[in-house]
Amino acid sequence: MNTFYRAVAPFVLLSIRCVAQITIPVETTDFAVVLQSDKDNYLHMVYCGKKLNQSVDYKDIISTYRFPSGNSGVYSNAYTPAGTWNLAEPAIQVTHSDGNPSLDLKYVSHQTVKPDANSTLTTVQLADPVYKLNVSLFYKTWQLENVIEQWSEITNQEKGPVVLQKYASANLFFPNNTFYLTSFQGQYLKEMQPTEEKLQQGIRTIDSKLGTRAMLLGTPNFIVSFDQPAQENSGTVLLGQLAWSGNYKLDFEIDSYKTLRLIAGINPYASAYTLPAGKSFRTPSLIYTISGNGTGQASRQLQRWARNYRVLDGKGDRLTLLNNWEATYFDFDETKLSGLITDTKKLGADMFLLDDGWFGNKYPRNNDDAGLGDWQENVKKLPHGIGYLVKAAKETGVKFGIWIEPEMVNPKSELYEKHPDWVIRQPERPEKYYRNQLVLDLANPQVQDFVFGVVDGLFTKNPELAFIKWDCNAVIYNAYSVWLSKNKLPQTHLYVEYVRGLYAVLERIRAKHPKVPMMLCSGGGGRGDYELLKYFTEFWPSDDTEPIERIFQQWNYSYFFPSITTDCHVTDWGKQPIKFRVDVASMGKLGFDIVVNHLKPTELEFCQQALKNYSEFKTTVWHGEQYRLASPYENPFASLMYVSANKANAVMFSYFHSSSPIFTLIK
Repeated sequence: MNTFYRAVAPFVLLSIRCVAQITIPVETTDFAVVLQSDKDNYLHMVYCGKKLNQSVDYKDIISTYRFPSGNSGVYSNAYTPAGTWNLAEPAIQVTHSDGNPSLDLKYVSHQTVKPDANSTLTTVQLADPVYKLNVSLFYKTWQLENVIEQWSEITNQEKGPVVLQKYASANLFFPNNTFYLTSFQGQYLKEMQPTEEKLQQGIRTIDSKLGTRAMLLGTPNFIVSFDQPAQENSGTVLLGQLAWSGNYKLDFEIDSYKTLRLIAGINPYASAYTLPAGKSFRTPSLIYTISGNGTGQASRQLQRWARNYRVLDGKGDRLTLLNNWEATYFDFDETKLSGLITDTKKLGADMFLLDDGWFGNKYPRNNDDAGLGDWQENVKKLPHGIGYLVKAAKETGVKFGIWIEPEMVNPKSELYEKHPDWVIRQPERPEKYYRNQLVLDLANPQVQDFVFGVVDGLFTKNPELAFIKWDCNAVIYNAYSVWLSKNKLPQTHLYVEYVRGLYAVLERIRAKHPKVPMMLCSGGGGRGDYELLKYFTEFWPSDDTEPIERIFQQWNYSYFFPSITTDCHVTDWGKQPIKFRVDVASMGKLGFDIVVNHLKPTELEFCQQALKNYSEFKTTVWHGEQYRLASPYENPFASLMYVSANKANAVMFSYFHSSSPIFTLIK
């Protein structure tokens, strides 16, 4: 059953009457978000801050507000509807089955349960007093990590379909006076570049309309600091991410009273969603953590939560690898690959990863303009198939992994010739290519079956296959789905249903192959969110592997992701000594993409010893608590440390921008 869109129990029209003021604390160990109804049953977010000693004290917080305008009280609404008396940016906007574009939402009920000793789930029911449409707000907390996951579910029990024009995941309100926003923008090879700004009156929007690889030009990660710019070890900060792999929209609005409203969710751009009668729509999650001791504590909380509760095998092990891409690009055969497998063993890595170029026969994949979609081994390059290489790796004493890009197709391919209706493309417009390829229509269940079959086929034919690198190199141009048209569904569903289709495929893969490690790759840092990381063990931050630039990128990713998820490879980019390159890559999950037989004997010997050293301290890096000690943005060097959970071991890295790094192992 699709977890985002399902049938619901029969609706009972709720009589919403004035009740006593209700206060709903959503608490972690140190912090609280507090909701409260008013005399007219409207629900407000009245507090976000340190947890009070007595929950009863929360009820008096709203009395400290001074909003003289009759309409301004809507600013703090917990899920602001559009079309009635609200004049602020809405969290939800709908058109009812009779054409009425207004919505009013009032508090009905709430409940809090404890799924386990460390978490709570609070559900708040809101309903329109006139129309049979209601919204459930969900707040899941992890106590020790001070993390909140928030989402909404919209239920239609009207006689006909309701069109959702906007359907945010969360609507937060902060009644402080001064706010600073750090967002992370960029481009290919320049991902995750931070910008901090003081928020001024009006709306600051961060969004993506790319359809896929949504983090390419910006990310759904953000830092909000209160009263002062973000500090590493002091001040109140909120770190957040919208866990959604498609178009997103984050609105940070400073209103006329200098308070902050944060509305986060799927980007409504070209995505009006028709919700049939008797169905529910679940939004993606906004995940955030709050700290009173700066970004350092906040990121440690989020990293710990991710390892323990979200990332696939987040508390497990990882494989070091040697990738063939920079050694061969598309130019290889069995003999050359067999030599690289031997080099993997010589280097001391755990696994050899075969990258792009191993498939396609009618249209062989000898460059990036052909073959994508034709997932049969190229008989000239690999006459004995993938199985031969898997066996060769096993006999050599290493594991074998492989690259795929199953969501994409080259126009020059058998798949495109046989199934042009599977491709996202406007039939009346010239095709527009990104890296000579187009995106397959994952809204179509047949395409979902095909993509699942690509992965399942590799695992089934090669049960000892140890790793998948899953790439995604194109954005969506000329958005149009033949499948949606044939099924008389609106084209505005495409951006949403594409992502849902991807999740459906991944659910099937993990149901059948639950433990095989998989890397998210997307032309560099185009993907890396906490919804996809339910299914993947790691992600590729950037194709930019120049070590000085990687110090900054990896530093920025560390605010939101534990190092066990971040793939960091030693390559020939940059002019720094091999030690510098290895030490920079050791900040995360270490790998190599080099020509081993081009290394000098002393360099090879160093790499071999470095991998042995890494095996001694990698557990501390992957599972320890990270402390950013000296920022590369403020110093001519960067320094950070990982400390094991039992405080028995620590690993410290210091990187001088123009010199070799200092590396220290502390026991």
